[in-house]
Amino acid sequence: MNLANLAPLAVVLPILGAALTFLLIRHSAAQRAVSIGLLSATLLLECILLASVWDGGTTSVTIGGWMPPWGVVMVVDQFSSLMLVVSSVVSLAVLVYATGQGMADGDQEAPVSIFHPTYMILVAGVSNAFLTGDLFNLYVGFEILLTASYVLMTLGGTGPRIRAGVTYVVVSVVSSVLFLIAIAMIYGATGTITMADLAIKLAELDQGTQNLLHVMLLVAFGIKAAVFPLSFWLPDSYPTAPAPVTAVFAGLLTKVGVYAMVRTETLLFPGDTLNVPLMVVALLTMVVGILGALAQSDIKRLLSFTLVSHIGYMVFGLAMSSAAGLGAAVFYVAHHITVQTSLFLVAGLIERRGGSSSMDRLGGLAKLSPLLALLFFIPAMNLAGIPPFSGFLGKLGLLQAGVELGTPLALVLVVGGVVTSLLTLLAIARVWNRAFWRKPEDAEYPDPVLLTPVPAGRGTVGLLPRSMVGATAALVAFGVALTVFAGPLFKVAGHSGEVMLDRSAYIHSVLGDGAVVPPLPGQGSQAAQPGNAAQPDTAAQPGGGK
Repeated sequence: MNLANLAPLAVVLPILGAALTFLLIRHSAAQRAVSIGLLSATLLLECILLASVWDGGTTSVTIGGWMPPWGVVMVVDQFSSLMLVVSSVVSLAVLVYATGQGMADGDQEAPVSIFHPTYMILVAGVSNAFLTGDLFNLYVGFEILLTASYVLMTLGGTGPRIRAGVTYVVVSVVSSVLFLIAIAMIYGATGTITMADLAIKLAELDQGTQNLLHVMLLVAFGIKAAVFPLSFWLPDSYPTAPAPVTAVFAGLLTKVGVYAMVRTETLLFPGDTLNVPLMVVALLTMVVGILGALAQSDIKRLLSFTLVSHIGYMVFGLAMSSAAGLGAAVFYVAHHITVQTSLFLVAGLIERRGGSSSMDRLGGLAKLSPLLALLFFIPAMNLAGIPPFSGFLGKLGLLQAGVELGTPLALVLVVGGVVTSLLTLLAIARVWNRAFWRKPEDAEYPDPVLLTPVPAGRGTVGLLPRSMVGATAALVAFGVALTVFAGPLFKVAGHSGEVMLDRSAYIHSVLGDGAVVPPLPGQGSQAAQPGNAAQPDTAAQPGGGK
């Protein structure tokens, strides 16, 4: 049995969940059970898909009986299935967190009738974007998740959320229009939008046309991924949303943009045509983002700037156009989805326990809630790249790939990556020292809740809903698991990078073994022959060598 035939269920199950939870508006307990149950089933399905391609292989399934390049196709490979599993783990943790928050607040922050159906639609859009094998269905996936995100961002209807939502909607619409125009131009030039078919037909266009289409897609995806200078909208939009919404946005939405960049760069536009501009953008994204973080006094805004900054590491891995760089980037994307979401969930707990997310009003949280301090400390050190966490391993892989590439600009990026990591540690240390370590009365404007003794018998978690703390702890533990199992994960990520560079496995999976794959720039036709998919390479692992 071709397990790829199950892939559409990764989209269908969340949509079914959205429909059922909408019908159960007046039954909040049933609504919560359905959404959590169906998302858990989706995660189990995606784990099966990942296991089916764990040792390599790319499979596809056509929808509705229409064969490519005319029909819609979904492709399951190591990259897409790994992203599916990580995104669903994060989505499930955030859903449990949001459910606990809604129950504790009487659903004031996340009305049951609105939140659950919309959230499931968001998950469906993300899954569709990761699985799709054609550009228009990728656009549909983006629009599904963005439409849901418009609703989630403005939950509660407060003034700041509406203003941030307007900015977010305008920027998203602009990027979507650019993407749609690029799709129309690509279809006009090639007569197809199936990515496997485009990998062949785009190579037949003149270089000027290729470059125009290439740049248009990069700009559209760059806005969605929040790369500098297209990231201006993010720090003002994300922090205003409810904590679980901010967390899932930070973890997933920008990474869908990164995924689209990686997929189209390696499949449709192989080679190094725009590698230099991408490296410059990566460096500026890293440095400008982390400098913005250092200037913040609000934890949510600080984390939003670190989110932008660390997108630069992923773009750096992409810009190297090497198996080692791509493999490290794939691993870093999985790491960053988990860690950044964990930190935003912790920020929500900090705001709930301390009364504010402003560092000017916080202090003494390490003594007031040691568990909360631990939940912050572990992903914070992971984000900063402290050994032996997965953040360190991912950055080490990227830096090794940059040194191996050896160009002057790559070496500048290596230095920039080290500096950015150190500045991230400095930003995180500021949060720790001010919010957790100092005494509450030493805060500039201490929140009264910090000076109020905890009622007897409530314990260190007593003022926080246990489901919120449990969901956060589970996600932090998942981040630690990425460190524990970093060896196998890096092997899968490295092989994924090699297969993406080779392209033949993807194209033959969709179009059949008879498809003639154009040679990569600077290579002969041998790389395009069937059965020539790359094998795992230890160079894609930190410490590996050729």
